[in-house]
This record gives sequence, C-alpha cells and structure tokens, in this order.
Amino acid sequence: MADITETRHALPHGITLNCRHSGQVGRPVLLFLHGFPEGAFAWDALLDHFSLPQNGGYFCVAPNLRGFETSSAPTDSAAYRAKHLVQDILALIDIISPDKALAALVAHDWGGAVAWNLANQHPARLQRLVIINSPHPGTFLRDLQHSPAQQAASAYMNFLIRPDAAALLAADDYRRLWGFFSGLADGPVAWLDDDMKNRYRAVWDHGLEGGLNYYRASPLRPPRADDAAASAISLPEAMLRVDVPVLVIWGLLDKALLAGLIDGLDAHIPQLTMHTLADASHWVVHEQPEVVAAQIGGFLGCA
Repeated sequence: MADITETRHALPHGITLNCRHSGQVGRPVLLFLHGFPEGAFAWDALLDHFSLPQNGGYFCVAPNLRGFETSSAPTDSAAYRAKHLVQDILALIDIISPDKALAALVAHDWGGAVAWNLANQHPARLQRLVIINSPHPGTFLRDLQHSPAQQAASAYMNFLIRPDAAALLAADDYRRLWGFFSGLADGPVAWLDDDMKNRYRAVWDHGLEGGLNYYRASPLRPPRADDAAASAISLPEAMLRVDVPVLVIWGLLDKALLAGLIDGLDAHIPQLTMHTLADASHWVVHEQPEVVAAQIGGFLGCA
C-alpha cells in the first residue's frame, strides 16, 4: 500500500487547501474532488490504487475543498459561488501539475459541480473527466424545473440552506448527517463502520457551515413559493458543453440524484462514456471501490 500524506497549499488568492496525496511528484496527475458531507479522505482507496506502478503510477491529489476540514472556510456564502470554487482548483492545478494538463479530474457530488464547470470553461487544463453521481448542470436544471420526482428528491436542499441547519445537523452526535448515508442508499450502509464514522466526525468537528454554503450559494435547488431558485435560471449551451472525453459512473439506487439526470447527457458531451450500476447508490465510491477503480482505470487506459 502506498503512503498517503497531507500538504497544505496556499493559493495566490488567499485560500489554503489541505490536500491528501499519494505517489511521486512529477508523474501525471489525477485530481479527486469530494462532495458533501465528505472530505478528501473519502478518496484514499483510489489515491492508493492509482499511485501504484501497476495502475499507472499517477501522482494522486485530493483536496479538502474550501469550507471543509482545515481548508479555508470563508463565512460569506457568496464566497462559495462556482467561479470561486473553480478558481481554487485552477490554482491548485498550477501547483501540482504546472507544465501539463491533468491526466484526469475525478469528482463526486459537489466536487462534480466544480468539475463540470472547470471542464466547460478550461478544457485545456485536463485530458479527461470522470464524474460519479454528480448531475450535469443542464440536465439538473431541466429536471429541477420540470420533473416533480427530482424536485421531491432534491427537497432536502431547502433544509440545508436554513440558518440553523448546521446546529440541527450537529445535534445528537450528528444524527441527521448519518441519515444522509442511509437515506440516499438502499438498505444497510455496511461500509460505514466505527472507524469510518470516526473519520467523518474528524471532518465535521471542524464545522459544517462551509459545506452548507455550497447549497446557499447555488440557485440550483427546487423552487418554492418564496424562492424562485432553479425556476428563474437559464443556461446557454455554451455553458453546458464539455469537449474533453468524459466517463460518467452512476449508481442507479441514488435517492437524491435520480437516474433521469443521465438522460440527454450526450447532447452536451460529444465524447461520453456511461457506466451505470444497478446495485449501487449515491455512495458508490464506498460501496464498490473495486468497480469504480476498474472503470476509471479502463477509461485511462491503464487497466
């Protein structure tokens, strides 16, 4: 097993990202972006796997995104708009892969929201994109506007923007946050053992407001009588097209991001490879790490 170490990277615009990494500096770079309510540690198995010579020998890096763990956590929710999150990752790429494009950007959940935007706006910075259960902004906006099923599945987002959401989520040893794992899966969450719970607590104990600010900063949530949210948004095709090769891995048992979100992706992604898993949920990276690794490896040409 490769060693996973931590490094704090101070970015030129005043944000510091605490990153986990494995492998040899100077090798082609795989960059992994986590979602909510996770942290960089969620990628450890893949960092270890892809840093090994027989699996490509990549330099693998997973930052704790702004607002998470010990990375910078601005208090203003406006600091979590997409342009700022993309700026963080571009600056990190300048540090970890200064002379060449990323071999691939791999992302899940909110990390995927950042990755979709970066790939659209800066395709020269990455050779490939891997998305795991994270909706493309075009299909997500479509279904938030027109799909009652997706509107209902995303209703939790309107809870997470409440000013008291952090206190409610932290209460009773994070009882509601543990429910995120069981609520978005289908059956027992076997991978969430005591050791894994302790790793989550270590992230959450640094604070939850940063992660919640992602929801507050984005209008992509179900509309309500007092909040137009997604119903007031229009996105031109120029903001939706992704011209790098894309692999989408999707657990079809995801109860928050329904399978309809992968319908129509080929309209925005000319070089699309799709792999669906009928027996996996939103947490497919934890549930089936070997399958995820094999799919990414095949996409990269190293499996």
